[in-house]
Amino acid sequence: MLLEEFLINKDKTIIEAIRQLDSVTKKILFVIDDNNKLIGSLTDGDIRRFILKKGSLDGKVDEACFKKTLFIKNSFSEQDILKLFNKDILAIPVINENKEILEIIFNDKNKIFNKNLNVPLVIMAGGVGSRLEPITKIIPKALLPINDKSIIEIIIGNFLKYGVKEYYISINYKSSLIKSYFSEINLPCEIKYIEENEPLGTIGCLYMIKNKIKSEYFILTNCDIIINSDYYDIVKFHVDNNNLLTVVACIESYKIPYGVCNIKEDGELVNIEEKPEINFLFNTGMYVINNEVLQEIPENKFFHITDLINILKLKNKKVSIYPISKNSWIDIGEWSKYSETLNRFKI
Repeated sequence: MLLEEFLINKDKTIIEAIRQLDSVTKKILFVIDDNNKLIGSLTDGDIRRFILKKGSLDGKVDEACFKKTLFIKNSFSEQDILKLFNKDILAIPVINENKEILEIIFNDKNKIFNKNLNVPLVIMAGGVGSRLEPITKIIPKALLPINDKSIIEIIIGNFLKYGVKEYYISINYKSSLIKSYFSEINLPCEIKYIEENEPLGTIGCLYMIKNKIKSEYFILTNCDIIINSDYYDIVKFHVDNNNLLTVVACIESYKIPYGVCNIKEDGELVNIEEKPEINFLFNTGMYVINNEVLQEIPENKFFHITDLINILKLKNKKVSIYPISKNSWIDIGEWSKYSETLNRFKI
């Protein structure tokens, strides 16, 4: 690892910082000024808090970074390092007398999966998957293979690492294949099925589990996505912010390849903005939802997640987003995305 990979100038944009965080193996950057002096540290959590506080993706690294970062001088001892790592510090910069970073010492202890989630997971797997035809003419998209496992098995495996034991799968299209698949593999959890007789939209079938889920909240995910993020932190964010519904959203940016004309009402040109970059937050298809919200879903009617969100907003109920980086979201909902995923998993 090169030191420069983990350093970022204070004047870089938030979007540039997200891209750099995605490119490094250890998910932390250290912010420096124009004289290479340490200013602070930056993690995806710092960026998430900045975006939620500001309500925008626009901003500089200097505005989002944590400026009370722990550091040690280059005369450090091994005991100094151990004391700091016992405080659950991810990484420690070593600085000289001018506050320039000489090296970064990482805490390589594996502390990822010591967080248990006692919440149900609901996986929506009843769709036809028309964008993935012709393969979905034969098998449902939930069973599309990635390496030696199906996409839905990978999703469940990720949540098993967090201690999730209760699983519901909505099924309709080629439902017998999904049931048969799970009857043949040995998973350390119980799977219950929500069986649609006809398409009911993205979440219309959830009226069937109104009285079955006992937990105060649950996680809902589409069957054609993989979210590589801290599920414990997502649920904690939902609870800490008193949300009724939390949308996991992906941070994305697009660079328009043309000069964009900005005009006044009468058509007079204000300026031409050359190849501007526009930032968005996309709905990934994963949510944390309070159990009580299920009462808003009508019985046996076509109903989308957007319908539910609109109802909650009209009632002034709290709906928030939890932003994640582009590299944390894997989407296989169409052929180009599925092909990218296969390459990403090095098929």
